[in-house]
Amino acid sequence: MDVLIFLIPIALVLGGVGLVAFLWSLKTGQYDDLEGAKWRILDDDDLPERKNTR
Repeated sequence: MDVLIFLIPIALVLGGVGLVAFLWSLKTGQYDDLEGAKWRILDDDDLPERKNTR
């Protein structure tokens, strides 16, 4: 039972850190464009240009 004296505050602190991180991600707009990511993965802009060797 003495372990609970340490585990409960640690769990509360970690939960608070998670809540702060979630609120920060909402404030910075991480969830604004949920549709764009699935289309950006299909975009081939990162492929190198093919040079014409003729």
